Amino acid sequence: MDLAIFLRGLIIGLSIAAPVGPIGVLCIRRTLADGRAIGFASGLGAATADAVYGAVAAFGLSLVTNALVEQRVWLQAGGGIFLCFLGVRTWMAVPRVASGAPADGRGRTAAWASTFALTLTNPTTIISFAAIFAGLGLGRRASGYGAASVMVLGVFLGSALWWLILSVGVGLFRVALTPDRLRWVNRCSGMIIAAFGIAALVSLTW
Repeated sequence: MDLAIFLRGLIIGLSIAAPVGPIGVLCIRRTLADGRAIGFASGLGAATADAVYGAVAAFGLSLVTNALVEQRVWLQAGGGIFLCFLGVRTWMAVPRVASGAPADGRGRTAAWASTFALTLTNPTTIISFAAIFAGLGLGRRASGYGAASVMVLGVFLGSALWWLILSVGVGLFRVALTPDRLRWVNRCSGMIIAAFGIAALVSLTW
């Protein structure tokens, strides 16, 4: 394994995941409401999608990239509607502390799937990866399949590392939450997530 290429992928994964956005807000809210396992599972969904887009960029799959860019309007519309739905659902959610319902495997799977779908519906992600990989001179033609695979692994682990740090860090504050405070967390998170969705839909008309 080329350590330098792996470290580049790790840094790329961290840099793509770290900026605060709807996925970050969703991960924070789920960590506070449902625990670190659900929060980290949500982050892993985003990390998986990052790895998929990273693979498309690293292996030079231009046909896939062009298809995604061509369908960016529909992808953004779908993502915006999904964010609005999640925002409303988050606002109305019953605090976990109050309900007493434990998180289970299905909850973790649903958390992973929702953030995976949300990240995949963001067409700017593939454009960002393509630009980064082109700028670094990476991809199938320049480095071969082996190096591209190592890079994608680094991207996934870098993104996953960020979500692990975030879920563990935020989880430290969970013990201080009462049902009333958690209800406000749900409401604030719901408004922010829905605002991202509305912004995505409004930008389609520009």
